Amino acid sequence: MDLMRAKVLGFLLATTLPALSLQAQQPAPPVPQPILQGGEVFLLYPQDSPYLNASRLREPEQNNMTRGVPGRIQSIVNIHNPSIELHRVEAGINTGTAIILVAGGGHNTLNVGTEGADFVPYFYNYGVSTIILRSRLRRDGYNPLTDEVYDAQQAIRMVRAHASEWGIDPNRIGIMGFSAGAELAAPAAVFFDRFDQANNSAGDPLAGISSRPDFVALLYPGPTPFARDAKTPIPKNTPPAFIATAGSGDAVHAIWAVEYFSAMLKAKIPNIEMHVYGNGVHAGGLKDRAGAPFGTWQNRFIEWTRDLGFLEKPGLPTKAARDVETHVAEPPVPSGGGRGAGAAQRP
Repeated sequence: MDLMRAKVLGFLLATTLPALSLQAQQPAPPVPQPILQGGEVFLLYPQDSPYLNASRLREPEQNNMTRGVPGRIQSIVNIHNPSIELHRVEAGINTGTAIILVAGGGHNTLNVGTEGADFVPYFYNYGVSTIILRSRLRRDGYNPLTDEVYDAQQAIRMVRAHASEWGIDPNRIGIMGFSAGAELAAPAAVFFDRFDQANNSAGDPLAGISSRPDFVALLYPGPTPFARDAKTPIPKNTPPAFIATAGSGDAVHAIWAVEYFSAMLKAKIPNIEMHVYGNGVHAGGLKDRAGAPFGTWQNRFIEWTRDLGFLEKPGLPTKAARDVETHVAEPPVPSGGGRGAGAAQRP
């Protein structure tokens, strides 16, 4: 009996120890190279995170280059270990504001050229740090409503957790989504409490760090939560939003933009601004658009952020934050109440 046990034990050791040794020798998953020179890349999740597909972590990302432009990455696919790429601004012009850029691409590619890298020098001149999100894609087996949204929410938490180290004001972190990327930014603006509560365990390195963005920008957005459920709950501290899209030339995205805008207005969320341009088509990022007004949407966005205090010196309370605080403190409007209802009852 003892001899039999010894043989079994010997067999188990012979088969498991090499496997454990091989596992221990496996290199850490690669960190992708920056899209732009000067970028610092940080992985979003610990390598044992349940959000990751461990079997694909070591697959390299695939960069698609812009044809005829050496060295320019236009899009990325095969993203299994999502990350952010930080581009800081020099201290002398730093406002403390940071914008997380979430590129579009129909959940089939991540268009980090026109809807990511091109914005780094643009925002730099306004003292705004940029963070390019490499989020996972539906084409690679991920769910846009969960996996991709989680990547955006985790990015906000990570930037806020490292804000002091990276020269960022933790109360000036925004997210800007383009097309399919707006399908990540919009839920991040309303579902932050849900994500934070689900990721508040003692083992989470970012537990207690809020995923609420301080502002959100939606550019020619895909369907927002209000396209799927018009009665989606809206927290009173939902951040201000800037929305821009073409109108007739991109009608379906304009309708989705209007749905988000209307929902925010009905909830009386402060500082909601939308621009629908009569002449224009879908996508394009910062392109001039042959001089059409839609090619100037980024100027309107800068005006909006300046108006809300995000381009002032870092550390100062923003108008946006004060307005949210005032709105949260207001008593709820009774069902069926409001000015219209009161006026109708007058003799």
